[in-house]
Amino acid sequence: MIQEESFRDSIATVNEEGRRNRIFPKRVSGKFASARKYVAWLLLVFLFTAPWMSIGGQPLLLLDVMGRKFVLFGQIFRPADTFIFVLLMISGVLSVIVFTVAFGRIFCGWICPQTIFLEQVFRKIEYWIEGDRNRQMKLQKQPWNFEKIWKKSAKNMLFYLMSFAVSNVFLQYLVGVDRWKLYLQEGPMQHFATFSVIVIFSLVFYLVFAWFREQACIVVCPYGRLQGVMLDRNSLVIIYDWLRGEPRGKGKRKDREQKGDCVDCGLCVQVCPTGIDIRNGTQLECVNCTACIDVCDSVMHKVGKPEGLIRFDSQNGVEQGRNTIFTARVYAYVGILTVLLSIVTSLLLTRSEVETIVLRMPGKLFERVEGDIENIYNFTLINKTDEAKSLRFELLEQKGTLETTGGSIIALSPEQIMHGALIVRIPEGALAEEKTALKIGVHDSNNEVIEVVKTNFLGPRKRKKR
Repeated sequence: MIQEESFRDSIATVNEEGRRNRIFPKRVSGKFASARKYVAWLLLVFLFTAPWMSIGGQPLLLLDVMGRKFVLFGQIFRPADTFIFVLLMISGVLSVIVFTVAFGRIFCGWICPQTIFLEQVFRKIEYWIEGDRNRQMKLQKQPWNFEKIWKKSAKNMLFYLMSFAVSNVFLQYLVGVDRWKLYLQEGPMQHFATFSVIVIFSLVFYLVFAWFREQACIVVCPYGRLQGVMLDRNSLVIIYDWLRGEPRGKGKRKDREQKGDCVDCGLCVQVCPTGIDIRNGTQLECVNCTACIDVCDSVMHKVGKPEGLIRFDSQNGVEQGRNTIFTARVYAYVGILTVLLSIVTSLLLTRSEVETIVLRMPGKLFERVEGDIENIYNFTLINKTDEAKSLRFELLEQKGTLETTGGSIIALSPEQIMHGALIVRIPEGALAEEKTALKIGVHDSNNEVIEVVKTNFLGPRKRKKR
């Protein structure tokens, strides 16, 4: 393997003077490029259509932060379900770690929104208007004549329009399609704050894909640096087979008998969206986009050599000819992930349709009322469904009476959050301790207990017998 490590002291997007080196990746075609295109199209179609889909009258996905309401595949989640979301996020991060340990940085090249939008949307627009690598470089160097002005103007206008469209899609995820349509009908002046946020977000989105580009992966995203502690010699990465390729060199086929398969054409560098030379080994800038594999395979085909000089493989696969993907580390991560997903699944299956919170009224202890001890509580009922509910409270184990403000039957509208008070009275003789555990059942219209709330009932202090 190449032992020269000086390339790791700098990045290809910054020159020796500290200025930006603009990357002009060459357009590439091949089996991996086609596969990535189909995956990207599938994900983009889902992104743009998911806000318009619904399940059981609820949107497929909704992240209404201001309204403190989240909908995931038709299921409504409120702040009380935050712990489920936390576990889902942890599971998602752990899933990425598992895939990285086993299959390298494949998430970045195939699933990451940054890569998908840059390579499959904005880069396509750029190729369409400005042409491939050489024509883009020529256009960049030429003076500001008519050709350069109209091409740059048209490209950047389309970039911003695309950014504005994506911003509106994100708004649909935040407020829902129905409210988004209302915003369109009433116009930007009626919702000036929202419109201003969309314009600013569109500008940021535009700057990321028109100017910042690969720097987001190299400088901002921590994942590239984290992969250094995730990968090992058994992880599948995009790797150059140095045993087969070295010593590299150009020349006719009859003059290459003492040389490796690499013809040193430099195309693997020209197609790389981060400007690295994969022949130097695994680098944090590599996003596993597979462009170097496709272009190298095409060169090998032309010179009559086997494909796979650059391929998905592990370091042990190159050196020893064997791969052991499922190592002890992978099994450990998979085990933890399985436990987390099992917990999340259990919580989702046992999640109540109505969330009930019962808290003692602040500043109130207890009162004596006709031989009974009275405690007053505040309650909050959250209907997590899109159906109306008729509920009532009832003491489950303790003898006594329970009254709610507004009547014994509580009518909850779909997705309603109701606040109220309830009064609990227990005969003083039935209280053995100063603080008594209390269980309150929430019954539905079928008289079934849908939730049990635990709280404490305060009574007078009991004198100890001498």
